[in-house]
Amino acid sequence: MLFKSRSAAVYGIDAHPIDVEVDFSGVMSMKDATFSTVGLPDAAVRESRDRVRAAIKNSGFDLPPTRITINLAPADLKKEGSGFDLPIAIGILGAYGSLQIKELSDFLLVGELGLEGNLRAVPGVLPMAVMARELGIRNVILPEANAREAAVVDGVDVYPVRTLAEVRELLNSFAFGGQHAKPLKIKPAEVLDELQHFPLDFKDVRGQHTAKRAMEVAAAGGHNLLMIGPPGSGKTMLAKRLPSILAPLTFNEALETTKIHSVAGVLEPSEGLVAHRPFRSPHHTISDAGLIGGGMVPRPGEVSLAHNGLLFLDELPEFPRNVLEVLRQPLEDGTVTISRAAMSLSFPARFMLLAAMNPCPCGFFNDKSRDCTCTPPMIQRYVSKVSGPLLDRIDIHIEVPAVQYKELRQGSEGETSARIRDRVLAARERQAARFGKLGDQQTTKRHRPVYNNAQMSSQQIRVFCELSSDAERLLERAMQQQGLSARAHDRILKTARTIADLEAAQDIAVKHIAEAIQYRTLDRSHWA
Repeated sequence: MLFKSRSAAVYGIDAHPIDVEVDFSGVMSMKDATFSTVGLPDAAVRESRDRVRAAIKNSGFDLPPTRITINLAPADLKKEGSGFDLPIAIGILGAYGSLQIKELSDFLLVGELGLEGNLRAVPGVLPMAVMARELGIRNVILPEANAREAAVVDGVDVYPVRTLAEVRELLNSFAFGGQHAKPLKIKPAEVLDELQHFPLDFKDVRGQHTAKRAMEVAAAGGHNLLMIGPPGSGKTMLAKRLPSILAPLTFNEALETTKIHSVAGVLEPSEGLVAHRPFRSPHHTISDAGLIGGGMVPRPGEVSLAHNGLLFLDELPEFPRNVLEVLRQPLEDGTVTISRAAMSLSFPARFMLLAAMNPCPCGFFNDKSRDCTCTPPMIQRYVSKVSGPLLDRIDIHIEVPAVQYKELRQGSEGETSARIRDRVLAARERQAARFGKLGDQQTTKRHRPVYNNAQMSSQQIRVFCELSSDAERLLERAMQQQGLSARAHDRILKTARTIADLEAAQDIAVKHIAEAIQYRTLDRSHWA
């Protein structure tokens, strides 16, 4: 007897439908009964036969003494993971006649089975729920631990279950048209509001007014930022507080970010939705595959997990050179493409890069209170560990000097994150109004939508960053004296546009260009 159920497999951050076909053939003794799985299964899928057998038996159901063949279609796509346990078990029960319902085309099933018949969470549930909605599959049955992330998708009914026996009872209730469990409903807007809490605040930072101003500019325009300063000057403290002044995630941004975290298996079950911008801070021993993503079936790396948020690289020169160089494509394009023999997948990676480094190997170059023991060649070799092309992609370079004693002991608190965030949001609103007019044109020309100044293309810079003659002369002089590249020229204009937006200025003035030029610390001669 043949019975079909439906499931899904995730490739990249998108799910693809998988038909699970179960066929019984021949009657034999339990000793000779076989259980085979075809359709390019990986080791975890092949091992499902032992989990499924034990789960069916320990749930109080009979397993027929026959040859059982499981086909996962389409057969040319590799299947991996333990999420096929539940649809395989339901297919076996259906083929054996233990289900009253005869058609499961309107049900998507996913979940790992324990030997007692309990269901365990699996990664990638949110993309599967989105796929179900797109295909018109109304009902999604999955483990209770995955329910919240799937329930944020409108247009599908999500049924959380804990055991195989509960799934059978639920499906049979559909067959009789009677009362069955109510689907879980979640309002995404409420989830976003509930989780908007930041325990760290800029009011705790003493001094560092220039650094805080640069962070405000970076947050307002989505600019990449590099901090250079001695140990203990507060670089990490500042970095950890930057999320508190960023604009909140929109629902579409939260959904896309959650899909990536769901696929990677790092989503908190209690949240169900990534409601705040991610802050990822990998250690400098990370590999290029860990940063960019990889694997036989490619999985997202840190740059994708930081999508729509922040990627903080502390002690930047300590990262291997090859690891830093793989950042070039995502910083420029906002995507990561990973190619393997079997497939090529792209992951979104539009993030703000936030980095910190010491000015020299000992850490005290230009420090007024400590003597630097490094020679000029040593300093040059240390700084040159970060390549010029990568530095060109960082809009803002700032020095973070050691904090003076009087500033540390001052009684008054600094400006709160809430006040800074209000200015950032006002600047973002001006950018949204400016770039919103390009919506139809971007769609026609297949350009990526622009949400902030840092994402402007060269054409858009020419349109929105016109300069007065005085500002033009200042920029020209800086370009010639510092030997800046064309990319640095564009970064300065983008940063100046953001500074003007923070002041609600329609045009870019000389003072805006001057401040933007001051944020190119590593382009100035004393680092050579």
